Amino acid sequence: MTSSPVAESAGERVGAESETLVLTREDVARLLPVDACIEAVERGFERHARGESIAPGLLGTHVDGGGFHVKTAGLRDAAAGRAVFAAKVNANFPANPDQLGLPTIQGVIALFDGVDGRVLALLDSIEVTSLRTAAATAVAARHLAPHGGIVTVCGCGEQSRYQLRALACVRRLRRVLAFDLHAARAAGFARDMAGELGVEAIAVRDMSEGAAETDIWITCTTARRWFLGRAHVAPGAFVAAVGADNPQKQELEPELLARNVVVADLLEQCAAIGDIHHAIAAGLMGREQVRGELADVVSGRTPGRLAAKEIIVFDSTGTAVQDVAAASLVYERARATGAGLPIRLGGARRG
Repeated sequence: MTSSPVAESAGERVGAESETLVLTREDVARLLPVDACIEAVERGFERHARGESIAPGLLGTHVDGGGFHVKTAGLRDAAAGRAVFAAKVNANFPANPDQLGLPTIQGVIALFDGVDGRVLALLDSIEVTSLRTAAATAVAARHLAPHGGIVTVCGCGEQSRYQLRALACVRRLRRVLAFDLHAARAAGFARDMAGELGVEAIAVRDMSEGAAETDIWITCTTARRWFLGRAHVAPGAFVAAVGADNPQKQELEPELLARNVVVADLLEQCAAIGDIHHAIAAGLMGREQVRGELADVVSGRTPGRLAAKEIIVFDSTGTAVQDVAAASLVYERARATGAGLPIRLGGARRG
């Protein structure tokens, strides 16, 4: 029995729609420039504020030398009847770069159709994680940071480079101070970023150098005890605390949060694993003292900066809303340009 042309074309469409795109780190980097990622992440937070997200979830497991975590979230487009869902599995081993020459973070993102469950894409997570983390800082800075342009970066690993690139998209940088416990790493960071961004950048041996002039602080470390405190941060400054993503990590003095304005990327998560967690555990503040989540600020539901001299801390633990917003844009662009390797994981069996 022969199939009709209509049946054949329908079958071809089903087959094409059942394919899963495999996208490498190089694919992601090509398809997701930092400015596009910033806009995608901001739209993701806006949609989260409108109730168009599928509840973000987090599961973490610690092992010797590192750990694994799973982050999940989805975004709905009710008007179009579409939804996408992402599950990211990341390994985080801080000693990898120095001991093995491997990235600290390695993993994969599975992107699903949120209506029928098709596996749309499998993406290397390194580039997405790095870009979306920096993009969240840029979104927060766009709404909360002053315009002075003097930045101190604490921790000069790979993520800090993404942070500074993203920040340069939303603020004009005048001067960058780079601090790291490894002086050579700070020097290399300052040299490279000065050349790349065309900004004055110098390595400092004490992060107190230039503290009184610093408008924007970025902490991007694996520290387990706070190192940035009230004595460092001048009135009116903005602090993006990026490094604390499990309960054992801590970058900020608890009193710095308790006595100033705090905005969380996801309050429930920050209260469990971020720097907010330590301030709450110390009995210095409660969740009700947090001004709001970044989604609330982006949407206008919660005010951002109310006074020039306010110190505002952004506690960034990384939410899967960012992952699904970035990954879905990569997927759309891959489909439009023919990027990625299509494979067939499963789907309906043909008899």
